Parts: sequence; structure tokens; C-alpha cells
Amino acid sequence: MLAFILRRLLATIPVMAVVALVVFAILRLTPGDPAAIIAGDSASAEQLEQIRHHMGLDKPIYTQFFIWLLQLLRGDLGTSLISGVPVLGMVADRMGPSLSLAICTIVFTVLVAIPLGVIAAWHRGKLVDRAVMAFSVLGFSVPVFVTGYLLILVFAMWLGWLPVQGYRPLADGFWPYAQRLILPTLALSTIYIALIARITRTSIIDVMGEDYIRTARAKGLKESAVLMQHALRNAAVPIVTIIGVGIALLISGVVVTESVFNLPGLGRLVVEAVLARDYPVIQALILLFSLIYILINLLVDVLYTVFDPRIRY
Repeated sequence: MLAFILRRLLATIPVMAVVALVVFAILRLTPGDPAAIIAGDSASAEQLEQIRHHMGLDKPIYTQFFIWLLQLLRGDLGTSLISGVPVLGMVADRMGPSLSLAICTIVFTVLVAIPLGVIAAWHRGKLVDRAVMAFSVLGFSVPVFVTGYLLILVFAMWLGWLPVQGYRPLADGFWPYAQRLILPTLALSTIYIALIARITRTSIIDVMGEDYIRTARAKGLKESAVLMQHALRNAAVPIVTIIGVGIALLISGVVVTESVFNLPGLGRLVVEAVLARDYPVIQALILLFSLIYILINLLVDVLYTVFDPRIRY
């Protein structure tokens, strides 16, 4: 197993190199000029050239790429073209809200979705099953920003129970911190609860017809024990897979959710950097998200061996 993990980690190096090259090329070839954004509409051609020279944007593209690559190898993500602040510091400052939102969403999703899926499979064809499936279709169909605005309208504006927007760090107290994460977590988790509950139901139903389930029942085990100890464990591989996919897709959901709820996280930073054509910030964030995606896939592969001893690498 250790050798497999090391091989996968080493394989991330060429993958990240290709991602870096593609991202760099796409950003440089798409229309838009950071110098024009900084200088404004009234800037002269000479002023634009001076700004481009100061930013290093007047150098050939391949030269800019190798300069950036050498910076990455030294652990330097570069400096923002707009603010002049080191990108590593900007990412570190914005990491807290995004990490808090992601962890709360993942924990809440797993705690709600898997029991929903198990209950739906246990009561297959009954009212509970139909209700869970209806929620799955609805939750997967409604965009995150629509759910977010509806939650704001009901719980923040009509009822006044929760703040509309903003973020407070945990150092300010648990309740102010949790208050501002409840609505974003509910909005972001809805689509993933729907997805994971549906897959959990399908996986449980698939294994309920297996011989070992009939054997467990013949031994006199309670139906709840059969469901939890035998069916759920053997259905865990597809469930873990879809949880991993959901966590990876969470990255795009964070961007939208942070914009709706005005959370100063990495998602908002992505939007701000794209609008300002801030190349170093965009490049660093895409590399970070790509690395997270790769590590999640590795974690999912490792968890396969935990839930299914037949799987070996």
C-alpha cells in the first residue's frame, strides 16, 4: 500500500506540470489585459507599455512561463499583478472561510445523505422512499445560487434567525462563527445530499439480493443488523466513490456559494482574480484546486481497501 501511495504521489508531478502549462497558456491567449485594468480607460499607450514592462508582461510567453515555473519550484506562487501582495499570503488569508465551509458541508452531507439513502432502500417502494427520491431529483435540479437566495429570503429576511452574509472567524466565538456558516452549508450541501442519498439507495438495493444477505437473515439476525453490518459495508465502495466525486465538485460550488453569501474565501478570490485578469492568483488557485482533486482521488482509492479487503494495490 505504501508503495502504491508513493507511486501515486510521484505521478502527481507530471500531472501538475501539464496543468500548469495548460493554465498558463490559456490565460495568456485569452483576450484581456491586466495593464489596461490597472491604468484605466484614459491611459495612454506609453503608460500601458510602462505597466506591462513593470509586470513583466512584455516578455515572450515562454520566458514568462519559465520564470513562473522557477518561482514554483522555489515554493513562490508569485505576486499579485493588481495588489502587489504575495499570492501565497493571499491564499493563506482566504483559506479559513473556504476550509470551514467545505468541512461543514462534507460532514453535514455525509451525516444526512447516507441515512436517507439507507432508509429509502429499507422502505423501497413506500412513501418514505418516494419522498427521498423526490428530494433527490429536486435537490439535484435546483442551482446552488437559487437555493442560497431562497434560504436568505426565508431564514435571514423573513424570520430574522440568521445573518444574511459575512464571515466571523472561530476566534470570535463559536456561535458567531457557526451562525454565518449555517445557510451557506445548507445551500451547498443540498445538491450533494441529493446525489449521495440516491447512490446510497441504489447500492443498498443492489446488495440486498446477494446470497450473504439471505444467509445473514437465515441466521436470525435482525433486519437492522443485516442492513448496517452486511449491506451497508458491502455497498460502501460506490458510496465512497460518489462522496469523493462530490468533494471534488465542491470546489465549483464553493465559488458560487461564497459569492452569494459574501464569504471572503478562495471562491471569492477566484472571481476577483478572473475579473481583474490577475494571472498569478488565478494560476495558483487552479493549481491548488487541481492538487486537492488529485489527493481526494488518492484518498478514495485507499479507502477502497478499508471497506473491501479483496481490493489490493
